[in-house]
Amino acid sequence: MAYYETTRVAGRHFLQIPGPTNVPDRVLRAMDNPTMDHRGPDFGKLGAQILGNLRQVFQTAGPVVIYPASGTGAWEAALANTHSPGDVVLMCRTGWFASLWKEMAERLSLVPEFIETDWRRGADVEAIAAVLAKDTAYRIRSVCVVHNETSTGCTSRVDEVRAAMDAAGHPALLLVDTISSLASIDYKHDAWGVDVTVAGSQKGLMLPPGLSFNAISAKALAAAETAKLPRSYWDWRPMLAANATGYFPYTPGTNLLYGLDAAITMLLEEGLANVFARHDRHAEATRRAVRTWGLEIQCADPRHYSSALTAVRVPEGHSADGLRATILAKYNMSLGNGLGPLKDRVFRIGHLGDFGDLQLVGTLGGIEMGLRSAGVPHGTGGVQAAIDYLSGNA
Repeated sequence: MAYYETTRVAGRHFLQIPGPTNVPDRVLRAMDNPTMDHRGPDFGKLGAQILGNLRQVFQTAGPVVIYPASGTGAWEAALANTHSPGDVVLMCRTGWFASLWKEMAERLSLVPEFIETDWRRGADVEAIAAVLAKDTAYRIRSVCVVHNETSTGCTSRVDEVRAAMDAAGHPALLLVDTISSLASIDYKHDAWGVDVTVAGSQKGLMLPPGLSFNAISAKALAAAETAKLPRSYWDWRPMLAANATGYFPYTPGTNLLYGLDAAITMLLEEGLANVFARHDRHAEATRRAVRTWGLEIQCADPRHYSSALTAVRVPEGHSADGLRATILAKYNMSLGNGLGPLKDRVFRIGHLGDFGDLQLVGTLGGIEMGLRSAGVPHGTGGVQAAIDYLSGNA
């Protein structure tokens, strides 16, 4: 049974939302192995191998913990392990997911200080620097940044945020959400001085939803010893103690871990630099197609363009959701919808994960046909513009 189909359509469904992404056959086959004893000797070897190799993906020498959860769980773990009730957290409203992280902070009895943006660029580094410079009493416990805002296609400059924090001499922790950027866009946990990196399995890691991650600095581990927010399931300490021998303090997602092992192996075989270059290349080809169609990219600052997805604005008087529905019905392809104030104003093209040139050309072809079928005004030749770029930039 094809669970996504209400009516039989020939050919493979194109899942081009910004996550969950397509799961490679190699990962699916790994997950299809029989479940092993998660207390037995073989599991300890598997766990140690995964935890060791995972550090390369985060580009860290420190620990990475894995929870059976969505990325939202990793958000909560990051906040709960490092904060106490009433702590001030500095956040930047770069889009829908930054807003949800703020709401979680409030529910956890934290006090967010929120910097507004127009949802068309990444985190406002100058505004963050100005707030930190005024905080001479060091009330702000952490700065929380979404690296790649999935709702807008804007990527924040985490290295510049860290530089601003250092220039201010501020001791706040730096927490970064990489749910839609890890293993797709270059990200350096250690080199950028990040204290907690949050991630999920269902995007650049090419897995189904169900695993979430925290990469943790020594400074964050020290903060966890004095933090007062309640934590049990999310507590790093029992997790790290069990991880020392490759095990987990409670039942892990065993078959997802099989898939994670295969996915990490694939990433390292390709080489992370090559993975990032591939995503950069596909993103640029997509933007060239969008410009040729005469449509507007949601991200207004080229320095903040995302290599994981492109959000596209439809002309006034036209429905992005109507376009998406037409493309799904006629061409068997799913695109991401607009969220919050961007509802029905943008559609989002996911070009991350296990994704090659032919898949991109097919995706853009489906969109160009959909624009015509839905009567959305556009120029022709977008797919050709992408092909010209791809063929000249192998």
